[in-house]
Amino acid sequence: MTSNTRQKRSAPVFPKNRKALSLLGENIKLACKRRGYSQSLIAERTGLSRLTVRKIEQGDPTVSMGHYVAVLSVLGLVEDLGLVASDDELGRKLQDIKLMGQSG
Repeated sequence: MTSNTRQKRSAPVFPKNRKALSLLGENIKLACKRRGYSQSLIAERTGLSRLTVRKIEQGDPTVSMGHYVAVLSVLGLVEDLGLVASDDELGRKLQDIKLMGQSG
């Protein structure tokens, strides 16, 4: 199969997760407005099309994470991604349960 005939696959995004993406897009849009950055400016600085920037501001799940990162970088917010899952409360609880079950 050549790249022209390959069908683009997309991951299923459930309604709850769509809401999270929508909120991310809204937050990005607000950050742009606060800085006075237009979609055209963001597109120019990232090399993305205005359509893609618009999709990001809408939280479109078909846009690659790399494109979201490019926009966050222009906004000076890319470091915020490092906060995702940094406080893994459920993981720590599961680990504690496992540790409590071990004799020592």
